[in-house]
Amino acid sequence: MAKITFLGLGVMGYPMAGHLQAAGHDVTVYNRTTAKAEAWAKEYGGAFALTPAEAVAGADFVMACVGNDDDLRQVCVGENGAFQAMQEGAIFVDHTTVSEAVTKELYAVAEEKGLSFVDAPISGGQAGAENAALSIMCGGDQADYDRAEPVMNVYAKLCRRIGESGAGQLTKMCNQIAIAGVVQGLAEALHFSQKAGLDGRAVVEVISQGAAGSWQMSNRYETMLDDEYNHGFAVDWMRKDLGICLSTADENGASLPLTALVDQFYKDVQKLGGGRWDTSSLLKRLVENG
Repeated sequence: MAKITFLGLGVMGYPMAGHLQAAGHDVTVYNRTTAKAEAWAKEYGGAFALTPAEAVAGADFVMACVGNDDDLRQVCVGENGAFQAMQEGAIFVDHTTVSEAVTKELYAVAEEKGLSFVDAPISGGQAGAENAALSIMCGGDQADYDRAEPVMNVYAKLCRRIGESGAGQLTKMCNQIAIAGVVQGLAEALHFSQKAGLDGRAVVEVISQGAAGSWQMSNRYETMLDDEYNHGFAVDWMRKDLGICLSTADENGASLPLTALVDQFYKDVQKLGGGRWDTSSLLKRLVENG
């Protein structure tokens, strides 16, 4: 059992930290909103701290799941950031979806301080976090990954090192690129079924068992047909992620025409007031536009 700090208690981090505590680890949490950290400590029996620096004292592993590049920099190297107080040899595991650039930047800073840094973005959504069934794609030094893997396996269905620092984040970009196209295709299929006067549920029952089947189809078609969009990853966050994908593609020369198009479709959803709707709300855009 290890002494672990978890920074960031959003819809993903809150249950992930809980799984660690339930597994017998000694967990201290930090959240920007202290009331949420207090609530977590009351629910799971762990401890909470008022700053990242205070939270990481004596920790063997520091896990983070925050919002974006700036949030990650703040908890790592900002005022009262984690890096200034982590003990030498400790491992920082970043579950946030951020850019490859900030990952490599913080990896280098950590190395200078005698710390280790593993980028480990996650996929599986809130349900995956709650059910300890996340897919975790990692980058960083092999030895550091080997030490951190048993800790991550507490809330993972699959955990794998892809390559050196930044490889985890690049893999998460592949994940988001693939999701964007799949969700748009599902939205169009359901919209077409409605326009054709078909029973959408009957349609999905048949086509989901063939080549058209996907996780999105199995888990989102019913709520999409019911016009309910509060069941997953928010559009605002997806646009943040797709922005990272498109910016990185500009740098490496990858062609992402479908991703760029779906990003604009999500922009339309935001204009409908759907920034906090889940990503399956692409169907709502089609319905609203006739």
